[in-house]
Amino acid sequence: MALDADYLIDRRRLKRRLSVWRGVGILAVLLAALAAFGRFADLGGSDYVARHSVKGLIADDLRRHRTLAAIAGDDDARALIVRIDSPGGTLAGGEALYRSLRAVAERKPVVAVLGGVATSAGYMAAIAADRLVARRSTITGSIGVVMQLTEISGLLETLGVGAETIRSGPLKAMPSGFEKLSDDGRRVLEALIADGHAMFLELVAERRGLDDAALQKVADGRVLTGRQALEAGLVDAIGGQSEALAWLDSEKGIARNLPVRDVGAGGSRLGRMLDRMAALGERTIFSERLTLDGLVSVWHAQIR
Repeated sequence: MALDADYLIDRRRLKRRLSVWRGVGILAVLLAALAAFGRFADLGGSDYVARHSVKGLIADDLRRHRTLAAIAGDDDARALIVRIDSPGGTLAGGEALYRSLRAVAERKPVVAVLGGVATSAGYMAAIAADRLVARRSTITGSIGVVMQLTEISGLLETLGVGAETIRSGPLKAMPSGFEKLSDDGRRVLEALIADGHAMFLELVAERRGLDDAALQKVADGRVLTGRQALEAGLVDAIGGQSEALAWLDSEKGIARNLPVRDVGAGGSRLGRMLDRMAALGERTIFSERLTLDGLVSVWHAQIR
């Protein structure tokens, strides 16, 4: 019996030692992972310039809004550089992103740095910034709204397939790909497009200080290079992040040697990994194309 008691005591001691070493090992792995992903910088309390990337099609993104709200509320973030490389997206998504960026700009300087493409809803988001910087070859502008329809009633008739719709009113479920668009339906859709376009133009006129004559020159949906956009008053300067930091230094008193920290989408490797996993999970349920149903403000070259 004494031998059994000593054996049990030794076993308990061994388990306690193993538990301690397991805890030390887990802590070491976590610390190594944090160091590998450069997360120690996020735990500090020093001043920095936040950088947030907007890429691809723009939709109403709650995660992005939370990220921008956190930047607005972070006293250590002295300014925000928003990098935009997007052909646009939904009209509502562009408006929502514009509002979120304006909320940041009310508390600290915001500079938009335009990449290869910053058009339509991408440009709508950019004008929320206090300063717009573009490359000479950046494709930007495309101030407009579009709704594209595909009508296959003729094809169905050729195939001998009929489609019937029972609706509560003549404009319900218009437009439909199974029937030709009526005159009344066309007028309603044209009114939608006109109203969305007017809203876009109002934002451009307000933020860029353009008079009616200057606004009308770019109100037809055309795209411009960065150099053309500078001449038209759509951007403030040619350059990139260096020019953005120089402006923050000279005009806002924010030292250009402050560290620039990626926040949110396009940020650290860990953040990008989590964003990809979340996006992959969403796309297994909803096609990205479906998020662009309705009024869109997006530019792409037409191939006929």
